[in-house]
Order: sequence, then structure tokens, then C-alpha cells
Amino acid sequence: MPRVGFAYANRYPDLVQVISVINQKGGVGKTTTVSNLGAALALAGHRILLIDLDPQAHLSIAFDRMPDPGDPSVYTMLAGAHSLVDVIQPTSIEALSIAPTNLDLTGSEQEFSAEIGREILLRDALYKLEELEDPPEVVLLDCPPALGLLSLNALCASKSVIIPVQAEFFALQGMAQLHDVLERVKRRLNPDLDLVGILVGMYTKQRNLSREVVAELRNHFGEVVFDTLVRVNVRLAEAPSHGMTIFEYDRNCAGAEDFRAVAAELAVRLGLSARRRQASADEAPPAIVELVDHVLKPPMPPQVVPPLEAPSTATETVGDRGGED
Repeated sequence: MPRVGFAYANRYPDLVQVISVINQKGGVGKTTTVSNLGAALALAGHRILLIDLDPQAHLSIAFDRMPDPGDPSVYTMLAGAHSLVDVIQPTSIEALSIAPTNLDLTGSEQEFSAEIGREILLRDALYKLEELEDPPEVVLLDCPPALGLLSLNALCASKSVIIPVQAEFFALQGMAQLHDVLERVKRRLNPDLDLVGILVGMYTKQRNLSREVVAELRNHFGEVVFDTLVRVNVRLAEAPSHGMTIFEYDRNCAGAEDFRAVAAELAVRLGLSARRRQASADEAPPAIVELVDHVLKPPMPPQVVPPLEAPSTATETVGDRGGED
């Protein structure tokens, strides 16, 4: 029986993966990662929900979904005035939705600081995912560039963490502090929290520094670093100003290619395809399961049919049959 109360208790619907995209350093590509990684997963056939936890509301602005003051938003959801179901809005990509925020979230850290259980306000709000007809498979949290109360809420609500970094010297600074914070949250508040990947962006293979930073990260963190490196691409910077993801703005550019590859890697690490196949098998009626088993059953070896005896060439006559009339 799962533990309840302040300890982590998994009451999310089955198959839901909640992931914090976090780095206390600003300008490392958190919002770019959330919007384009989410879009890539959605275009691959997965249901994705993006949640904007940054008071700057850049993710909401990029999708042209920033609510007016007082309208349902992440702020009003955390305050208890609206449910997650009220806050979610669709986007131009069918399987991709967003829970937007606005500048009201700016003062939330001070406002919620006296709340009992203030670290789990978001986690409690996400339990409402079960009220959705089709819950998302992945929830991506766009965290603010600070390790404050909003980021702590994200970590307490998440199962996994992605850390985006730039291929620059200062990207390495602060990684030790962030890793220490993750370990303390895992130990004290959310034992299921895991680092699923470190994503290197703004990569230029012609620069020695870029290669050195990647080598240092892989030396220290090993396979946690994504194989895909997001290259410097001006299209990634232009797309949000047009209210589009990179796949709507220029689906053939290097940035789109890179995020498709990152999405494929993440899907493997999370086991999304395997989990979906298992869920489909669990939900399928017996007749469908039998049909699938029949289709997937290995073919039977060919049967050897004995040759037919050659027909007699003699012509039988009435006289041969004993002179019958």
C-alpha cells in the first residue's frame, strides 16, 4: 500500500510520466527544450501536456496562450481557485496541450510560503489528471531559473528530471549544486525522483570548447548525457516569435532534426512505446487479443502432402464389369 501524507505517493493515472526540465541558470534553453521536445513527442503520437511554472511566462507567450489576470492559469491552480482541467488549453498540434501562466505567478513564492505542505501544491493539483478523458503520457514542467519554491514543487511532483545545459564553460558551474539539490529532494521528499537525462544545447562541433564541455559532462555523468547534441540553429530562436514550434516553423532544419532525435532517445529511456503496447494489450477485448496472437504467431512449417497415385489408363467397359445389363 503506497505511503500517503507528506511522503511521495503515486496517485497519478497509469502511464503518466511527469518530468521537470530544470536548471537554476537562465538562458540555457529550458523553454526551448520543453516546447520543441513536447512537440516532437506529440508528433510521434504521444499525448503531451506542458506546464509553465516560470513567472516570466515565456512558454505561454511562445504558444500565444498567456491568460488574462484572474483567468484560469497555473497560478490560480496552485492557489486552489481552479482545477487543472480548467487551466489546460489546446495548441495547434493535436496531441499537445498546455497549462499556461501569467505574471500573477511572480509573487507566488512569498504568497505560498506560509502554506502547510507548500512543497506539494503542484503534486496535489496534478492528481486531477485522473479527471481527464485521455490523460497525457508525458507532462513536461518548464521550471523557473531559480531553485526556489516553484522549482521545489516541480521536483516533488516529478518522476524524472532533464537538465538542459549549454556547451560553454559556465554551463558546468552550478551543476554540482543542482545535483546536490536533486539528491536532497530524493532523500527527503520524493524518493522516486531520477535524473533521466542531461541535454547539451548550443553545440558547435567546430569549437574546441564545445567538445571539451561535452567530454567533461560525459566523463562525469556517463550515459545520462543524451547522445544527441542540439546544434546552434537560428531557426530555434526565431520560431517562438511566430508563435510556432520548430516543426511548424521549419521542420527540415537542423533544430527540428535534433529535437526529433532527442524525443526518440527520451521515448526509449521512459519506455513509452513498450508501456503503450502493454496498456493496449491490457485494455483490448479477448477477441482482439486472440486476433493479435494469431497474427503474430510464428508460421507453421509447411505440410508435406503425399503425391497422388497416377490414375489408371485402362478403359473400363460393360463387359469388363461382368456383363451387366
